[in-house]
Amino acid sequence: MTTRRKVAVLISGRGSNMRALVEATRDPGYPASIVVVISNMADAGGLDFARGAGIATEIVPHRGLDRAAHGAALDAAIRKHGADLVCLAGFMRLLDPGFVEAWRDRLINVHPSLLPSFRGLDTHAKALAAGVKIAGCTVHFVRADVDAGPIIAQAAVPVRDGDTEAELAARILAQEHRIYPLALRLVAEGRVRVEGDRTIIGAPDATGSLANPSTP
Repeated sequence: MTTRRKVAVLISGRGSNMRALVEATRDPGYPASIVVVISNMADAGGLDFARGAGIATEIVPHRGLDRAAHGAALDAAIRKHGADLVCLAGFMRLLDPGFVEAWRDRLINVHPSLLPSFRGLDTHAKALAAGVKIAGCTVHFVRADVDAGPIIAQAAVPVRDGDTEAELAARILAQEHRIYPLALRLVAEGRVRVEGDRTIIGAPDATGSLANPSTP
């Protein structure tokens, strides 16, 4: 079996997308394993889940640090555990551009909108206010600009008449839990190539190299 890619997951709260990734990695055929869960908040609920799953945890507080110093501390914690991919899962802290560049095309985020629409916070309120009929979520490589970067995967859900923010959020979150493990799998298998501001998704041949079109 091909060596599994080592992943660090960054959270600030309950880490529901982190949990979805953990569940995916329980499959021995999954091409990645989570080696550490890192939070900037000591009371993040997801830390207990990670510990219960036997995953190492780190707390890297941001208080008292400027963005560059916090980015350096995060980088040190990630490298300490030998991770070579980083997944953001509800990490509510703007990242230092230097950190983002150091992990370019190895730093992944999930966002609860169909990017490039509705970047930033309050995505569900923005979608409802705009009257869109389709909403959804996006997994993308991270860039220094907020919620920008080449898109790896997206999923859409209908916006129903009378939807509340909570109802729409729940419908979208279920899709986040589905496509984040899929996107990480694609990246870990080496099937995602970045060209400018977009990604090309290929299929690996028997040796693990990219082949397009793929054979049956």
